[in-house]
Amino acid sequence: MKNESYVSIVNASAPQFSKGSGPVLGWLDIELTERCNNNCVHCCINLSKDDPAAKKRELSTQRIEEILKEAADLGCMTVRFTGGEPFLREDFKELYIFARRLGLKVMIFTNATLITPKWIELFKHIPPMEKMEVTVYGMKEKSYEAVTQVKGSYAAAFRGINLLWENKVPFVVKGALLNENKNEIEEFEAWSKKIPWMDNRPPSYSMFFDLRCRRDAKSEQIKKLRLSAEEGLGVLTRKKDEYIKGMQEFCSKFMRASADNLFSCGSGNCSGCVDAYGFFQPCMMLRHPQTTYDLSKGTLEDAVTNFFPKVRQIRAKNKDYLDRCARCFLKGLCEQCPAKSWSEYGTLDTPSDYLCQIAHAQARFLGLVGEDERAWEVENWKERIDNLCARKI
Repeated sequence: MKNESYVSIVNASAPQFSKGSGPVLGWLDIELTERCNNNCVHCCINLSKDDPAAKKRELSTQRIEEILKEAADLGCMTVRFTGGEPFLREDFKELYIFARRLGLKVMIFTNATLITPKWIELFKHIPPMEKMEVTVYGMKEKSYEAVTQVKGSYAAAFRGINLLWENKVPFVVKGALLNENKNEIEEFEAWSKKIPWMDNRPPSYSMFFDLRCRRDAKSEQIKKLRLSAEEGLGVLTRKKDEYIKGMQEFCSKFMRASADNLFSCGSGNCSGCVDAYGFFQPCMMLRHPQTTYDLSKGTLEDAVTNFFPKVRQIRAKNKDYLDRCARCFLKGLCEQCPAKSWSEYGTLDTPSDYLCQIAHAQARFLGLVGEDERAWEVENWKERIDNLCARKI
């Protein structure tokens, strides 16, 4: 490969980088495809790797490069390529090199099954500058392929992981906790500790699975795979003291009622996700028509500076939400958000009973609510948080 430069010089006097202001767009996710060579039982988005309709609709190489160029011009420093499985794109190499030439750091979400020596050569010559993230579905062939539903995927995944490891291409791993692999959690964590880029941190897990972004029939299958609130709590609190210590710090910073404000997260604030077909949304999960921006009719800059701020001003109107979520101090602990409401109910402000149960199970464990209490009815919640944070571990 030729020795070329993959750094661009940014004009610091450009309006978007004027003194006292940050980038218009700091982070961009690009979902290169919804297609995947696995068919994971819990996946919130995957389509068949050979889906002709999906492939036909996907953004062209040129269009993605135009979006990447616009993102870099707006001050973006990091782009995340995700899917589906991003390596299914025949133009992945071209898109990757184009992004790096713009000076963008590239994070890649992958199952690693398509990692080959040719990709290792590329990543060694042109480093991504961000750790790759690999999801591992089991430590044994039987459990792994029970999740992916693809024969040979276990061997392909660990072949790819070992190539990354042996060639010192930085990566981290994460897991999806299902009945098929839940008995392997200790083995998975012991193995992950050996990966130098994990920095001795335990892997993160998906276990309270998101339903389908496109709201199709597979959501009913996913619901059956979710851990109960109590089962999930058991996983979270396996190392009790570490969990409580972490929650003391978290609760002191993030626990409060949000009133009717739906967007308490940072989605759409100097960031966003371009889906495989050219729609720009505040985050990867939020596909509500009211919150998506068609890039064929506008620009990233218009979306971030005009459209997303209006989206973030949308207020809850659902009475159930206003009576419960708007008054609940567990908001920081609860994953209730417009994206979850959309995938669960097709609205922006319908409370998820499942997420509510998970938040309350954790709150009971931490002593923030009693057995029969509902957090939105608690008035002295600040005092309870103070008591939690003062507890000696």
